[in-house]
Amino acid sequence: MNKIFAVGDIHGCVEMLRRLMRMIAADLARDTLVFIGDYIDRSRGGPQVIDDLRALREESRNVICLRGNHEAMLQNYLDGVEEDLYLANGGAATLAAYGIAPADSPRERKEKIPAAHRRFLESLLPCYETQDFIFVHAGLRPGIALGEQSVEDLLWIRRDFIDSDYDFGKRVVFGHTPRGEPLVDAGKIGIDTGAVYGGRLTAVELPAVIFYQVES
Repeated sequence: MNKIFAVGDIHGCVEMLRRLMRMIAADLARDTLVFIGDYIDRSRGGPQVIDDLRALREESRNVICLRGNHEAMLQNYLDGVEEDLYLANGGAATLAAYGIAPADSPRERKEKIPAAHRRFLESLLPCYETQDFIFVHAGLRPGIALGEQSVEDLLWIRRDFIDSDYDFGKRVVFGHTPRGEPLVDAGKIGIDTGAVYGGRLTAVELPAVIFYQVES
């Protein structure tokens, strides 16, 4: 049976990502890798993480990269939208890594992001669905079909999703809300274990529900 490996929030922790990839040793000719979003911010390694993910996608079509709220905030910042929100959520580390100064105009900001990285950000998916699983960055609004979910909820929802026992028909795999250990229940699996906060970077192998983790 082909495997799916879903990887939690990386937030620039590129060395942890590389160690985790060596640990899980996915066969990209058969297995699928799903990255759950939040590749950047709170650490200056965001551009390197994007480079690594781009290289994986060039190697195989079985690499799926979802949009996290931090990628969405960066794109807004580049357009001059909600700048304070992005800075308040750790964006300064990523801006510094790209050489973007506070006084730069939106045009100057975009020019400092490599074109390949801008294309990567624009290509990120809001969610990914298989026969048995739904993969999304933050979660889903209970009582609403997948195709009718708002982008804001897909990127930002927390307790309304996590505390709900609503059955979406498939198990939902998500990140966004860090915990000391993965969250596992009948309807959901949470895999953000706070790598950038001194926790671990986590991947889950499906359908077996086997966890792989590396320390910070």
